Amino acid sequence: RYNMHEEKQSFEVKLENAKVILDTLSNPELSLEEGMKKYQEGIAILKEATKMLEEAKLTYTKLQEKEELA
Repeated sequence: RYNMHEEKQSFEVKLENAKVILDTLSNPELSLEEGMKKYQEGIAILKEATKMLEEAKLTYTKLQEKEELA
């Protein structure tokens, strides 16, 4: 289960958690309140995963630039 205070999770773990939340949201018996909580958790996870992708992209770009200069 996703823990908002868990700082370091891999990108893959974040995606897996987002999938679990998506599955939970598709349950027709889920209450509106619980659904909103899960939705907010999912959005937070996806934002973190997006940030990780951006950071990886920046690192990759910097490494490419170093290679070109070498």
